[in-house]
Formats: sequence, structure tokens, C-alpha cells
Amino acid sequence: MQNTKVAGRIIAVQGPVVDIKFPTAGDVPNIFSVINSKTVDGQNVVMEVAEHLPGNIARCIAINSTINLQRNQPAEVTGSSICIPSGDALYGRIINILGEPIDQKEIPKTQESLPIRKPEMGSNVRIKKSEHKSFEVMETGIKIIDLLFPLVKGSKNGILGGAALGKSILTLEIIQHIVKKYQGSCVFVGVGERIREGNELYYELIKHDVLSKTMMVFGQMNEPPGARFGVAMTGITMAESIQRKNQDVLLFVDNIFRFVQAGAEISTLLGRVPSETGYQPTLISEASEFHERIRTSQGMGGSITSVEAVYVPADDLTDPAVVAIFSFLDSILVLSRERIQLGLYPAIDPLLSSCANLDIDIVGKDHFEIAQEVIHIFQRYEELRRIVLVVGIDELSSSDRILYERARKLQNFLTQPFFVAEAYTGKKGEYVSLDATLEGCRKIISGKVDHKPEEEFYLIGAL
Repeated sequence: MQNTKVAGRIIAVQGPVVDIKFPTAGDVPNIFSVINSKTVDGQNVVMEVAEHLPGNIARCIAINSTINLQRNQPAEVTGSSICIPSGDALYGRIINILGEPIDQKEIPKTQESLPIRKPEMGSNVRIKKSEHKSFEVMETGIKIIDLLFPLVKGSKNGILGGAALGKSILTLEIIQHIVKKYQGSCVFVGVGERIREGNELYYELIKHDVLSKTMMVFGQMNEPPGARFGVAMTGITMAESIQRKNQDVLLFVDNIFRFVQAGAEISTLLGRVPSETGYQPTLISEASEFHERIRTSQGMGGSITSVEAVYVPADDLTDPAVVAIFSFLDSILVLSRERIQLGLYPAIDPLLSSCANLDIDIVGKDHFEIAQEVIHIFQRYEELRRIVLVVGIDELSSSDRILYERARKLQNFLTQPFFVAEAYTGKKGEYVSLDATLEGCRKIISGKVDHKPEEEFYLIGAL
């Protein structure tokens, strides 16, 4: 362990990057060690070692603001990496990357603290019969998700979309339904998002009586890149601490793209040569470092199920950061701007989205067949829609016209008023069971409701 009395001197401050010189090479602290210093007005500055430079210099990334930090200030090595409190005292609380409360309440009293960085995840492949997964589908009460993109316990799920497409609203709705229904624990990680959204989340959780089962950690948009990058690791550490107690935990991350973005800022500040698209050269390894810790195994007890909001810059799904993230996901829900313009909420595009868990062995024969038929109808509808735009609906054959009208009814039926959006829409939220969703789709597909106008299916609950 490092000597806690070892101190260096700050020799350079460039924004959130601080260079600290130590007397001898043996005094230079390990990578990811924490170093503390103070500004001229007495504010504590916490830094994490990122690089070792020649001349006994440690290059550090500041976790909090470096305003009023001076050269020649002493900097003290703590001898450990960033550790956060662990335990039930964190339920209903909001902390930052360092485990400090930011909800204006007392410091959580816990017996144990855990490092947010793990030196070794273990890469051995153990093929045992007991390791085989038993799939448990979790009902969200959201029709389009339960039907086409089932949420499976222990899976990684992403909600992809550009600005103002409803990623945060959809995430909040899933939190409310799942935490209430399954009485599970929830960890919410706010990575580089607006303070307003964190404030709204807190009061939504109180309103729906799920705050007592939720831990929250925020690294907001106004914080240095070191805090926004590291807060994702703090969040997964909190989830792992619950998992070790043989409990299932839901991990919600809003927004994982900001984690990558903060990594790009840090990489540039450290002088690394960016890739051709401007992202950090370590993009894939950083995304995998986070996602590979979201795992469910026999030795850990409980499961971690993640739902991650992923911002898509300029609605470009080929953006390298987005591609790097969704390569780790089991389920990808793509939000479409076109569907928003049509007023179809939630704006999940059923053809652009995909789900590895829509499998006959996981969801059952009946569910699988209905879901496949719905996807087939939507695919055919896209072809017919282009024809209708050119020549009009009257030019379609009678069979194509019937399919076209059923597709529009299905499209409307899979919209739904949300509980968390009641204040904006004036419509009461609806929770729809999977059985009711399947029955509604079955009626539309079979033609039992062909006589009803498509408007009757818009923003309703069950049929």
C-alpha cells in the first residue's frame, strides 16, 4: 500500500488535467490512485492518476472543478483508488462518483466501502451444465416492448434515439412498472445528463412510491469529464454490491453515450491521437470494460438487468460510438423521428429495432408466432405505403388493402399513454399485460375488428 504521507507538487494545470511531480520514482502512485489537493480558497480537489510521465510525474484527471487550483500546491496521495459506500443505507439516496451525498441529507452510514475499479474480471470460460441460463421474461406493461422486444432477466437492453425522441420518458416508465411489479432493487446512473432530468426523476420516484427500492448516482452535464466518465463505474459497482446479496437488480443508465463522450474528452486532454472519426482510440475497450461487468453467473447470486438510453448524434445509427455500444446489447430499441412526427408514442421503430430474446424457446410458441406475424405485416405495410403515396389506396388489390388497414390498426394499437407523461398529455397512463397485448394483436390480425376505424386503436390500453 502507498504511504499516505507521500506528497507531490502540482507543476501544471490544463483544465481538468493536472500534472504532479514527486520526489522519487518510488513515490509516484499507481494508475487510478486518488490524489487530493486544495485550491487557494480551501476547496478540496480530488484527482485520479491516468498516466505516468518521465521525470517522476503523474498526470491526473480531476474529478471535481480545478478553478483556483495553483501550481506548486502540495498534493497528497491517499493510497487507494476511488471507493464508495456499500449497503442498504444507499436506498433512496443520491450520491456522486465519490460516494458523497448530493441530496442535501446526511452521509450514508455503511459498514463497507468498495473500489469502483476492478483489476481483474476473470476471462476463464467455464462450460458447465449449471451455467446454462434459465430465461425469465419480465413484463413491462408496455405493449410494443412486451410483444416484440421482451425484457429478459440478466439481459442488456438499449434505447437508441436522437434528441427529443423520448428516451428518458421510456426509461422512467420501465423503471416504474418493473420495480413496482417485481419488487426488485434498482440502480439509476445519470451519466452526463441534465440536472433538470435528475430532479424530475427523483420526484417521479417519490410520486410512484419506488424511491425506497432505488439507489441513484449522478455525474451531471456540468461536471468535469473525469466525473462523467467514472460515474458509470460507480453505478455498476453499486449494482454488483446488490447482486452479491443474491438479489436481482435493475441497472438504468441515462445516457451511456455521454460516458463515451467523456472518454473522448479525457483522451484528447491526455494528448492521445484520436481515431479518424474523432473518437478516442480506446473506444471499444472502454465500452467493453463497462458492459462486461453487467453479468449474471452462478457465483454472483442475483442477476443484473440493464436498460441503457443511448443518444444517437444527428440520428446517425452508423456513428462509431453508437455501433460500439450496441454491439454489447441483447435488445436494441430504436426510436424513430418519423414516428414522433406521426404522433406514435412510444416511437419505437419495429423494423429498425432488434431483439435476441424474441425466441420460441424463451417466449413460447404462441407469443413468437404472433410477434413474427406482426413484423411481417409491418414489413409489407412499408412496401404498400410507398405505393399508396404515389398512386393512392384505391389502386391496391382487395387483399393488400385489407393488410394495409390492419397494419395501420396494429401501428395505432401499439401506441400507449404513459403514467410518467400524464402531466404533459392529459391522458391517464395504461399498464397492459402481455396476455392482453397478444389477444389484441390476435383480434386485429384475424380480422375480428376490421369493421372498426383505425382511430379507435390510437393511444388506448387493452382492446
